[in-house]
Amino acid sequence: MTKSTELWMGLRSLLRLYDKMLKQVCTEHDLTVIEADIISFLQNNPGKDTAADIVELRLLSKGAVSKAVESLIQKSLLERIPDTEDRRRIHLKLKSEAEPVTVSIDNVREEFLNTVLEGFSREELESHARFFQRLVANTKKATERRDK
Repeated sequence: MTKSTELWMGLRSLLRLYDKMLKQVCTEHDLTVIEADIISFLQNNPGKDTAADIVELRLLSKGAVSKAVESLIQKSLLERIPDTEDRRRIHLKLKSEAEPVTVSIDNVREEFLNTVLEGFSREELESHARFFQRLVANTKKATERRDK
């Protein structure tokens, strides 16, 4: 197996595990995975609070995000807030009723990280953080070069 194949398979396994763990939250709070993902995104990305932000950064389809946002509004977990400067821009804000869901998501995230990082030393985790920062920086530079 090539290194790139191993990398992609490893990433997919991580994502599948997180999705399986997140499904517990979905069952507990009667949500779809996309709805839980949107709540998690809004909770963890202040300033990135529009449907377009979610589509771009989570790589979800516009239609799926639109449908999930509407459902979350109907469930009284989310509200739309018009931008004060640009009426076409609509911000999404979690309502206080979403707090039990955000607490459950936080618990799942903590359990996920504890599971996948089990047995790593502090030095290994610090080395990984430096590796990942450089990987992201290299990716950003290469993307910027290709966009020119």
